[in-house]
Amino acid sequence: MSHDIATLLMRNLLDVFGEGDAARRRAVVDEIFHEDAVFIEPHGIYRGRDEISRIAGVIRATHPTFRYSPVAPAEELHGLAGRLQWVAGDPGEPPAYAGTDFVVARDGRIAAVYLFFDGEPDPTGAPIVV
Repeated sequence: MSHDIATLLMRNLLDVFGEGDAARRRAVVDEIFHEDAVFIEPHGIYRGRDEISRIAGVIRATHPTFRYSPVAPAEELHGLAGRLQWVAGDPGEPPAYAGTDFVVARDGRIAAVYLFFDGEPDPTGAPIVV
């Protein structure tokens, strides 16, 4: 199934990294990511659907009550790349941190995701132990 960049960005944010249920998360990863996709963030590089699904679960477990919310509409470049700025935190509370996801797509699926935290220093603290 092929998706546009805005859909890929939102599904990655909400249905992969915002999803607490491992089976639902994995189903979305299989749908929207290429088998050889890569996720790069300040603490590591994760290759392939298995690793992306696994690290999304590890990250989610560090803050299971947080919700991710876009702060602006997704931006696209020629149907091949895009970015989405977002905030994360407990509902009803000020955001704990913010970030920007950049994706590169191939054939309507994510080939690469690059996560940059917005603000200095990295608001998530120490590297995630995996």
